[in-house]
Amino acid sequence: MAFAYAPAPESRAVVDLAPSYGLFIDGEFAEGAGGELRKTVSPATEEVLAEYTQATADDVDRAVRAARKAFGTWSALPGAERAKYLFRIARIIQERSRELAVLETLDNGKPIRESRDADLPLVAAHFFYYAGWADKLDHAGYGADPRPLGVAGQVIPWNFPLLMLAWKIAPALATGNTVVLKPAETTPLSALFFADICRQAGLPKGVVNILTGDGTTGAALVAHPDVNKIAFTGSTEVGKAIARTVAGTDKRVTLELGGKAANIVYDDAPLDQAVEGIVNGIFFNQGHVCCAGSRLLVQESVAEELLTALKRRMGTLRVGDPLDKNTDIGAVNSAEQLARITALADAGEAEGAERWAPACELPTTGYWFAPTLFTGVTQAHRIAREEIFGPVLSVLTFRTPAEAVEKANNTPYGLSAGIWTEKGSRMLWTASKLRAGIVWSNTFNKFDPASPFGGYKESGYGREGGRHGLAAYLAGAEGPTSERGARDGERDR
Repeated sequence: MAFAYAPAPESRAVVDLAPSYGLFIDGEFAEGAGGELRKTVSPATEEVLAEYTQATADDVDRAVRAARKAFGTWSALPGAERAKYLFRIARIIQERSRELAVLETLDNGKPIRESRDADLPLVAAHFFYYAGWADKLDHAGYGADPRPLGVAGQVIPWNFPLLMLAWKIAPALATGNTVVLKPAETTPLSALFFADICRQAGLPKGVVNILTGDGTTGAALVAHPDVNKIAFTGSTEVGKAIARTVAGTDKRVTLELGGKAANIVYDDAPLDQAVEGIVNGIFFNQGHVCCAGSRLLVQESVAEELLTALKRRMGTLRVGDPLDKNTDIGAVNSAEQLARITALADAGEAEGAERWAPACELPTTGYWFAPTLFTGVTQAHRIAREEIFGPVLSVLTFRTPAEAVEKANNTPYGLSAGIWTEKGSRMLWTASKLRAGIVWSNTFNKFDPASPFGGYKESGYGREGGRHGLAAYLAGAEGPTSERGARDGERDR
């Protein structure tokens, strides 16, 4: 029998939401030029949390001009002075971490355990880490006198709203750039609260500007002629559109796009440990993870044993109220994303794969999808080729290491991979053959601000995190597609 848990809800009282929010431009909240307001809703309850402003092209221009004006003063500060602001921001994030974690769970739908124990500590860690680099840029390997690019236009997704903000803003500020950032339209609130943190930290006006809105706002930011650098995390489709927009300009670009990661389990793997890694790899954050281990490749001799253990473990996952500390899988972020997950899962069944999900009572309001796995999957199935971005696992088998590598690389993506084996030589051999930007061994979804992250092929180009993450914001530093960048990318693995 399943062990009965009493509800352990986190209080919403720590978050004070205003009825509506404006745009954060030049250090102040301001109304949008168009006057249009949109609603952001809780994915778990479908209740309206707040209204936010739909930024127009005129608003983008105002924000870019504010960032350009601030750039001269900000870039001229000694690195040690910029570091003080970053340290201050990091400490305020730590002090307000409970509030921010609850806010992120309300607006995104992810379990409070994840936003509290994973997202927020990493957000603070990224600001601490890049604060440490701010006065050491001469020693980062990018020349004796590295210079910032100017104004960075940054567009982030809805799956890790505050963490993706930290990945983008922290290295940009450390290197002396100013920022105009657009959060995703379904999760704008944590970025707006971060704007308040910038004011609380005394950050000079115009150094960070936050524009809310839909894809038209992001497109206007990407196309603005006075933006020097574009950083984007999101879908491959939008990434390709951005690449087309900036083609022929002198804008620097980094793209961190989709993925369809292979999680490879060899016959000598510690199976109980592998099961935990598989669950973490695909069901963490409802599968809303670009590097999720959504393709499980299992050696035939242990496939039955592993699947039995995996199904048993899936049966213990708790789906429900994201604010309950017992919850393992929260709400899908939006109705549109739920429809996509449902359509692809139905396609898997229609194409002949065998669908299985544990008995699971889903809430009647909100957007929910039970943890699901498919067996009998071939490489031709859509569920094995397309990024589902949800809690859906496709299981394939292999006989030899060479077959495992061939199947793992048989994808247009190349963001991440996992290897489970007790043999170090097998792990190293497999990792050297995989065309993925990051490879985990006997673990999955482990992140550190000092470790670079990025992909190959349709998973984008460039690296975020670590020393490598500085290059994208420094003039004269070789970009990710250069010979040196390619070598660095190889070493990331």
